[in-house]
Amino acid sequence: MDDKRNNVLKRWLLFSFWIMVSSLLFAKPLIALVRLSLTNENASHLILIPFLTAGLLFIERRTVFNNLSFQAGGAIFLFLSVIIAISVRLAGDIMTPDLRLTGNVLAVILLWIAGFAFSFGMAAVKSAYFSFLFLFLMVPVPNFLLERIISLLQTGSAEITEVLFNLTGVPVLREGLVFHLARVNIEVARECSGIRSTLALFILALPAVHYGLHSLWKKLFFLTCAFFMMILKNGVRIVTLTLLAMYVDPSFLFGTLHRDGGILFFLLGLLLLLPVFLLLQRGESPALAGKKELAASSEPRN
Repeated sequence: MDDKRNNVLKRWLLFSFWIMVSSLLFAKPLIALVRLSLTNENASHLILIPFLTAGLLFIERRTVFNNLSFQAGGAIFLFLSVIIAISVRLAGDIMTPDLRLTGNVLAVILLWIAGFAFSFGMAAVKSAYFSFLFLFLMVPVPNFLLERIISLLQTGSAEITEVLFNLTGVPVLREGLVFHLARVNIEVARECSGIRSTLALFILALPAVHYGLHSLWKKLFFLTCAFFMMILKNGVRIVTLTLLAMYVDPSFLFGTLHRDGGILFFLLGLLLLLPVFLLLQRGESPALAGKKELAASSEPRN
């Protein structure tokens, strides 16, 4: 028993040393990542991802750390990390700062996975595949792609807003993202796209579908529903605030509910998604995951 504990301790010490050295090598981009996460509302989730990943590994620890070995399988991740880091270095002058940061963070994540593979073996990496895929959410989305996503959310929110206004019978004239009403004019601006709540829901939905659903089509269907629900929620929020401003108090368009009411509508979206999730869970075998874990725990340890 003591030998096993010493063996595990050595592996954790090796992995911790690897993380420390690799983080020092990529200190500049990691500091830039933290600064971005603290100053940019659309990237505020980035610094949370490593801690959430550690939590996922803890949840799956019996499966992940069941069959440990020292292997060279991590060389492929190390190779990819080096290739990306060198490419960013060589093309740094023609890349925008956000693209350089994206490349460097991608490289350091691959380097961390390589260290995990060297320390615990490829079997552990395969068992922890979801946790490491989740870790890639730490990679900042390049600005050009983020702008397209925001534009898509703006357009979707505007479409839903128009439908909801028509359902309420409120006369409205739409010009692109601008709505002209009898007493107010509103625009579905960039800040009204709902990008933050969409990212938050996506981060919550991934573990939910991984642990709660087994069929691939159900997972994809729920994620699609979640994306649509965030757009619907955004449209409901815009229409609600506009009607309150028209018929109750104009300050609703710039007051507390407008600034801080996003969480209320976010929770509403989650509440509406719950029946969808429970419906998709019908027919799923809750014992399946337990059987897999039991089978894994019965395998001999190295």
